[in-house]
Amino acid sequence: MALLERLLAAPPLLPLHLPAHGRGRALAPGLRRLLRQTPGSWDLPELPEIGGPLETEGAVAEAQAAAAEQLGAERCWFGVNGASGLLQVALMALAKPGDRVLLPRNLHRSLLHGCLLGQLRPVLFDLPFDPATGLWLPPTPAYLERHLAEALAAGPLAAVVLVSPSYQGLAADLPALVALAHQRGLPVLLDEAHGAHGGLDPRLPASGLASGADLVVQSLQKAAGGLAQSAVLLQGACADAQATAARSEAIERALLWLQTSSPSALLLAAAATALDHLHSAAGGRQLARAVDTALELRRRLEQVGVPLLSSDDPLRLCVHTAALGINGLDADAWMMERGVIAELPEPGCLTFCLGLAPPRRVLRVLPRRLLALQSALGGPPLAAFSAPPLPPVAEPELPLEQAWRAPQQRVPLAAARGRLAAEPLCPYPPRDPSADSRGAHRRRPGGLVGAATTAVARPDRVYGEGCGRLRADGRVRRWPLPVGLRDAWAAGCRLC
Repeated sequence: MALLERLLAAPPLLPLHLPAHGRGRALAPGLRRLLRQTPGSWDLPELPEIGGPLETEGAVAEAQAAAAEQLGAERCWFGVNGASGLLQVALMALAKPGDRVLLPRNLHRSLLHGCLLGQLRPVLFDLPFDPATGLWLPPTPAYLERHLAEALAAGPLAAVVLVSPSYQGLAADLPALVALAHQRGLPVLLDEAHGAHGGLDPRLPASGLASGADLVVQSLQKAAGGLAQSAVLLQGACADAQATAARSEAIERALLWLQTSSPSALLLAAAATALDHLHSAAGGRQLARAVDTALELRRRLEQVGVPLLSSDDPLRLCVHTAALGINGLDADAWMMERGVIAELPEPGCLTFCLGLAPPRRVLRVLPRRLLALQSALGGPPLAAFSAPPLPPVAEPELPLEQAWRAPQQRVPLAAARGRLAAEPLCPYPPRDPSADSRGAHRRRPGGLVGAATTAVARPDRVYGEGCGRLRADGRVRRWPLPVGLRDAWAAGCRLC
């Protein structure tokens, strides 16, 4: 069996990717102890003494209550479908069918799917763009204020969604952004999938809950010692006890619909132990050691001239490959062949996740490999990236629930102008004005394919829900790019 063989294979020389436990090095101690038991002994149903995320009694309910108290939340729910599932739950708890919700262009695709499931109307706002790296940057308070005002001018909103920190560790001024939304009477849902460790070390940004966000979703495999798919939804305080209870009830209704009726006891235990350890004294010491190593690694790399991007999270190391004259995807392939596995390749940079227990050899091996990369593939810096030709605020021309079910028609890209995209248009390679930091073109659902889109979609690659390569005539060689009457996903699908 290929999958089993792959999982049993020896690890590469330097794996610097998620989960943050680093192939087991930083698993929460309680979880490590559980996994040493007889295989399968922990695979239990919702027995009365165990319960589940929606039960009021049992070990899971006790663990959720303890986590809420430890983190300063009103309520806490563990999830077994990753941050993706809990983001959808939170979104549907804040808005009802037909409501408009403001979301940033760097949203995770699960939020767009949540809009479809809840029959919500996504209102996407553009983000500041860095031409040197091709990355979207966190919005400043003044930037969000302008776009929030524009969105509200077109009609009421039910909620604001923010993403912080980003994959690359860029953090927004959350207290100021949350305060802006609250001044307008709008609740804030924070996608903090990459920031469960926020505020737990003075060298890290503040947590979303401490910044006043109403609902916060954290992935416990991205910045804590949990397993993949373990996650948590945290509820902040509302204006009064009645409002808090009403929101809790809305969350649990959404959980009932969206989460499995047979949650994995192992994943629930992973969530509980990961949070408990991360917020313990021992977890704090582990995190401090990881940050120390990350800062020392950054110092060594800068000392030998490796260009690095600024980051608010030292545990995310982002090499500015464009400054070396190297496409980040080419850099990733070269490094992977030599046993160094990064987390996220992008046209202008390559991001490594150091995790909560960086490998000891990283201080020695990574600088050598990056210098060898520069020697092998380096050249003059790549030309600046162009910002995607997108409006500041955009809305669907057709409700997602209609777009998703509508018929599609495959046509050559050149003939798509004036039509509505059925999937995301994701032009690539770098310096393509309609490609974002992950190569995903952020067209709104039901958005028109206009001249700006077709003009920049050169005969190279186009990514949709699958991937394909365009021939010189504009047709896709492998996976065709469906362009039809409706678009279910095109408001910002992250291909992750």
